[in-house]
Amino acid sequence: MSWLLLACAIVLEVGATLALRASDGFSKRQWIGPVVVGYIGAFTLLAFSLRAGMPVGVAYGTWAALGVALTAVLAKVIFDEPLTRRMIAGIVLIGAGVLLVELGSTSAH
Repeated sequence: MSWLLLACAIVLEVGATLALRASDGFSKRQWIGPVVVGYIGAFTLLAFSLRAGMPVGVAYGTWAALGVALTAVLAKVIFDEPLTRRMIAGIVLIGAGVLLVELGSTSAH
């Protein structure tokens, strides 16, 4: 259950971040609601994930890695922002680091 909560938190956080980009510095006010609701929902679900027993290092690492990856890919698709090979390599390295944190947390028990 903690993983499902975390996945939903990540989706909300990525959506809120993309809405923030779409708001163009809050000049497009119709995006303010999705930004606020998305971030509040994301942090609430993250808190529930932690309460369900997920270690904070694993939760935050997964949140950060998937958030960066999804945001970068979707920003490329939606806003035609750059997504270079170097950026993709960085995303892969972040993912590898999070995987090592996850593996380290399971061997610690």
